[in-house]
Amino acid sequence: MNRKKEMPANFLWGAATSAFQVEGAALEDGKKLSQMDVLNKNTGFSDASIASDSYHRYKEDIKLMKECGFTAHRFSIAWSRVFPNGTGEVNLKGIEFYDNFIDELIKNGIEPIPTIYHYDMPMALVEKYDGWVSRQSVEDFVYYAEFIIKRYKDKIKNWITINEQSIIVEFWKKKNYVPEKYHNNHQIKYQINHHMNLAHAKACQLVHKYVENGKVGAAIGYSPIYALDSSPKNMLAMLNAENLKNHFFLDIYFKGSYPVGAMKYLEEQNLAPIIEEGDMDIIKAGYSDFLGVNYYASKCVKFPSPDNNYLREAKSNLEGKKGAMGAYEMMPDFYEYIKNPNAETNDWDWTIDPSGMEYLLRDIYQRYNIPIIITENGLGAYDKLEDDETVHDDYRIDYWTKHLKSIHRAIELGVEVFGFLPWSFVDVLSTSNGYNKRYGLVYVNRGDKEIKDLRRIKKDSFYWYKKVIESNGASILN
Repeated sequence: MNRKKEMPANFLWGAATSAFQVEGAALEDGKKLSQMDVLNKNTGFSDASIASDSYHRYKEDIKLMKECGFTAHRFSIAWSRVFPNGTGEVNLKGIEFYDNFIDELIKNGIEPIPTIYHYDMPMALVEKYDGWVSRQSVEDFVYYAEFIIKRYKDKIKNWITINEQSIIVEFWKKKNYVPEKYHNNHQIKYQINHHMNLAHAKACQLVHKYVENGKVGAAIGYSPIYALDSSPKNMLAMLNAENLKNHFFLDIYFKGSYPVGAMKYLEEQNLAPIIEEGDMDIIKAGYSDFLGVNYYASKCVKFPSPDNNYLREAKSNLEGKKGAMGAYEMMPDFYEYIKNPNAETNDWDWTIDPSGMEYLLRDIYQRYNIPIIITENGLGAYDKLEDDETVHDDYRIDYWTKHLKSIHRAIELGVEVFGFLPWSFVDVLSTSNGYNKRYGLVYVNRGDKEIKDLRRIKKDSFYWYKKVIESNGASILN
């Protein structure tokens, strides 16, 4: 007799958001601007001043989480709401918001899983010393992180330090406010990353010090990388890209070192970070207990051709029309990202590849043998609010169904996955595309520029997800 398929016992179900993309109230109750508040004003899309207004509507939102059956929720804490100047005196109104938010989650049976840093460095520190460009950022982050960890050590067991260092490196001038004097110095992005590695390691040590039975890890933006074909050069490009785009981050978290090949390449290109004496000891001591994986799309590479071989940065598709990708990243004599001819995409040219979820889970687990939680996974799309107050997002249901089946298959093959927290709970401010590109289980009634009433409207995917959670996945796995 075949056993009913479902996710493991005590599997965490929920969804994710981040502070600057959902809270709004950017200058309310003592909060000061973060770098993302400033950067979002320059995109041409909506900004973070109101976002989805969860700062004022969090009880309503948590009520919807409970209705859907959430057992966990991933959110982030806005550094500049807690410490408006980055350090110094705590903002009592700001920390009161997170006290209330966390208590409300717990009261409703939802485990809080905070991200300590999700792109939003206080602008005060950017103005003071250029933010993460300066090594002083490490100590100031530790000052902030220690306060947060000590405050919630008895209420929170699973902690996420930093969100998507890999994406911060790839889009270093979009995820950091970097003064123009650095814009042509590509070494800076690897220096920023090294400072974040030190900050992550020290935060891990703080969780292990203060939180009884506490677990901690980072959330990485991760894409499995495929070669265009099986030609030796393109297979080598795949190895190179995996080394610099994936192992470069995970080896730090779980081995306490940078991969040799990637570092040698960066040294050849004069891009390697400055590493001070004792840094690697700090990194090795700040071990991670698990990995959060943010998976949206796989990548495809080829080896650069001799007549087209230069350093090129990735540029996002801002138009929301297939084929409008600004540029694909290229590292000279190493790899060149290209469109995968064998995979479909969404309107923003993000590959839709559910098989990639199983691929990356098995690959990561085989390499590092650590527990994994899916901290983001979702489909950005143009959602339409119908006249009868419904949103029919069958494309998102199909996307998540296939990805959950891939997760389950990886679990069957021995991978330890302990939760699914897709992006996103409500519609949030997209960092590149405002509110034109939506991800949520819950529709927020606003346009990219028109605020409207910010009403919450459950999409079809909300009702679908409720059944998935009730059945611990069995509704789609059998």
